[in-house]
Amino acid sequence: MGLPIIIIGAAVIGGVLLLIFGLRSTNKESSLEERLAELGALEKPPSLEDLELSLPFSERVLKPLLQQGADIVSRMAPAKSLDSTRHKLDLAGHPYRIGAPEFLVVRYVLAGVLGVGALLLLGPQKMPAFQKILLIPVLGALGAYLPIMWLGSLIKKRQNEIIRSLPDALDLLTICVEAGLGFDAAIAKVADKWDNELSLAFTRVLQEIQLGKLRPEALRSMADSIEVSDVSSFIAAVIQADTLGVSISKVLRIQSDQMRVRRRQRAEEKARQAPLLMMIPIATLIFPSLFIVLLGPAALSLKNSALASMFGMP
Repeated sequence: MGLPIIIIGAAVIGGVLLLIFGLRSTNKESSLEERLAELGALEKPPSLEDLELSLPFSERVLKPLLQQGADIVSRMAPAKSLDSTRHKLDLAGHPYRIGAPEFLVVRYVLAGVLGVGALLLLGPQKMPAFQKILLIPVLGALGAYLPIMWLGSLIKKRQNEIIRSLPDALDLLTICVEAGLGFDAAIAKVADKWDNELSLAFTRVLQEIQLGKLRPEALRSMADSIEVSDVSSFIAAVIQADTLGVSISKVLRIQSDQMRVRRRQRAEEKARQAPLLMMIPIATLIFPSLFIVLLGPAALSLKNSALASMFGMP
């Protein structure tokens, strides 16, 4: 009975790991120079079969399977679910270049793997039937919810990084505009200066403008793809200044000062929250150890004293 359980558990873990490595491999692409160098080092041109076999297992097997599942999901999944998933992936910065159908495939596969694995593992176990019936859908739902948790953590991390880098980016924008550059050229300077999520968002704005999109629409798309209140207020002020003909340099100067005030206020708020957050590890880790160190000798002395025998303590 133990060997089948081990085999099933290994299969479940292996399936999850293969999915993870398959997603990671989609983010790694060899450059043209590397591929030409590999071909030039060969004595004879490789055949089509050799080229296929030279690809990693994730590219040969996992990626096509994931793509086939994504095609099926894109035809059968509700449009609302696909749109919501696309928006969340956009907020997360499109990790591993995964699309909405592929992400839904990963959710369904993990839910099925954990649900079937729980069914096979709990079937031979001696436990009440209602517990088995309850645990199987719970584990399946957990498998479907784990990618959502992972995506939510990426969204929060990206938003925090943008909030931290926004005041410095606004300072650079203000300096560039006051020095005589246009707003688009100032955005390009910010995009070239740093390599973070905010600079990538500005790069996307410039690319959309070059493709023919109006600047207000590109900036609104940027705000929708970030969903940070500071960025939304900054973009609204820039669009309003551009519409009314107000000097953008003055607007940027005001926005830069406001962002620095907000960053200082956030730091003060976190400093005020620190004592309350410190109470959790203090109450759970430090106080019990302190009580043992202080009261342990007194308890041993009380146990060996005559007072303990009066109360019938051994």
